[in-house]
Amino acid sequence: MHICVVGTGYVGLVTGACLADLGMNVTCVDNDQRKVDMLLRGEMPIYEPGLDTLVAKNAKADRLHFTGDLKTAIQRALAIFIAVGTPPKEDGSADLSYVIQVAESIADNLTGYKVVVTKSTVPIGTGQLIERIIRKRTGNEVPFSVVSNPEFLREGSAIEDFMRPDRVVIGARDPQAVAIMKDIYSPLYLIETPFVITNVESSELIKYASNAFLATKITFINEVAELCERLGADVHHVAKGMGLDRRIGPKFLHPGPGYGGSCFPKDTQALADIARNAGRPFEIVETVIEVNERMKERSVAKVMAALDGEPAGKTVALLGLSFKPETDDMRESVSIPLARTLIDGGATVRAYDPVAMDNARPLLPEGVQYCTDSYDAAQGADLLVIVTEWNQFRSLDLERIRSLLARPAVVDLRNLYQPEKMRESGFEYEAMGRAAADLPAE
Repeated sequence: MHICVVGTGYVGLVTGACLADLGMNVTCVDNDQRKVDMLLRGEMPIYEPGLDTLVAKNAKADRLHFTGDLKTAIQRALAIFIAVGTPPKEDGSADLSYVIQVAESIADNLTGYKVVVTKSTVPIGTGQLIERIIRKRTGNEVPFSVVSNPEFLREGSAIEDFMRPDRVVIGARDPQAVAIMKDIYSPLYLIETPFVITNVESSELIKYASNAFLATKITFINEVAELCERLGADVHHVAKGMGLDRRIGPKFLHPGPGYGGSCFPKDTQALADIARNAGRPFEIVETVIEVNERMKERSVAKVMAALDGEPAGKTVALLGLSFKPETDDMRESVSIPLARTLIDGGATVRAYDPVAMDNARPLLPEGVQYCTDSYDAAQGADLLVIVTEWNQFRSLDLERIRSLLARPAVVDLRNLYQPEKMRESGFEYEAMGRAAADLPAE
């Protein structure tokens, strides 16, 4: 089966490579010729573990192709996946201009029955919009179906999420389109992946509701962590006690500086906007958005407090810049306001991230010094801040780190270390929600 994937960003490239690995003949299209040329050379425009190997494997097998020729790719394909960006507007609503452009191109090149699949995260009603665009531009003379097939890919583990998903959601009104989608995903059906077959609107809402719920869970445990600090409790113990309840579960109960990245911030904002426009404000989600911003401010304040409120003339080492490990995504990362506050306050910032430093340079203020590794960043610093929970930061040589620091002070925004061990090793150590962390840890 020939498939066209429009967009070679994070979702489009992972989707195209994985569908090719499932045996489909996939053409990925992008209007950015620079990205197309990179991919033709085997270079990845994004960082995702294992993606370069998967792309190379399927390109060599002649199942995965890259082009800027959208017309030919549309005409050859039976299924066309729309995987372009839907960035937030100033009011929080999703910008659908790229989706609309692709829908218009599909209509202009429709030569026979096609299944038009929205893989991008889009507001409820986008499927209807795409259908109206195509019907109007074709005069309703060429048959087609519109399907919603949302992605649930986590940055850093996207290939595993695609190949072994918790579920596959297919929203459609046409039984023929559902049958084609089941055929595309038949290898996943064979490994007993649950399939949710519903209408387009329900499918579109499933994506937003899922991300908003996970963002709520993160925000909840962050508020619990703040309460722990005030009451002398340990958030790790509280989270473990909560997570053992199977109705709650342990995932996403890890305190930190707030959620970031490409999905949760824009999807919570978009869902809040959708709800307001529907005349029923989503008060929980609006509160989550507000509290998450406060959590970022709280993290910055914690760092400033460790500097006694006087960053001028001091050196701060930042370990990790991306919003989470195993990605170079800097969107909504707490490292951005943190670095700006420190630089504006007269501090010297020495930073290290395994993969995100190139993406960080345009976003962080001038003057940030980019280092070769964790120990280089720590050299001469008055404070070391763990921003991202990269695995390599979990087992630092503490004795070496202490010898490099001008002052043995650490703010751990990800709770990677045991406070009692850090203090025994001679550090001034501040974590998130661990006021009673001297209790024995199980």
